[in-house]
Amino acid sequence: MSEPSVPGTARSTLRDRSPGGRTNKRRHLIYKILGGIVLALVVLVFVALEVQTTGSYERTFSASQDKLWRAWNDPDSIKQWWGPTGYTAPFIRNDLRVGGTFLWAMKSPNGDTFWNTGVYKEVVPNRRIVSTLSFADETGKTLPGSKAPVPGRWPDAVTVIVEFSESSGKTKVTVTEVGLPLFVKILSSVAWDQQFDKIEGLL
Repeated sequence: MSEPSVPGTARSTLRDRSPGGRTNKRRHLIYKILGGIVLALVVLVFVALEVQTTGSYERTFSASQDKLWRAWNDPDSIKQWWGPTGYTAPFIRNDLRVGGTFLWAMKSPNGDTFWNTGVYKEVVPNRRIVSTLSFADETGKTLPGSKAPVPGRWPDAVTVIVEFSESSGKTKVTVTEVGLPLFVKILSSVAWDQQFDKIEGLL
């Protein structure tokens, strides 16, 4: 006597209830979750590299406005604080006046040198500086943002605003950078914190 046939849906249900079927379903779910995570990471990296934003960093120093202004702008002082920990500034040229330009070099512990140049748009002694900031070569020639040696979608020039305000013998400095790639904003925050530490050592 022949065995009774089992409908297709029943066979499928039996397979799903078997240990092998449950394992396959779990594996498929894990693959879907991992695929979603990878896609989200790709989107986050793309946004971080492509989107431009504004970074703002501040520190209050136990020094007068005048003393901090000198440490901030004197070429010999800039050589001692420009660049995060481990970096040096082998070359600094600074013409602090409206329409004046600057050319600063930053050298990494690995020996890589990064050049920045810009034009001062506004200078209010002891109070406010507005300038452009671009990557450059050692001659001071501006590099377009598309050729920046740092990852991210850079504009041809970032706008940098530095403001000084004194209260009770202490001076707060606020640095605002407009046009940074979102990815760089995090790194820039760390770099400015380390540069602020260097400046404190000069006061």
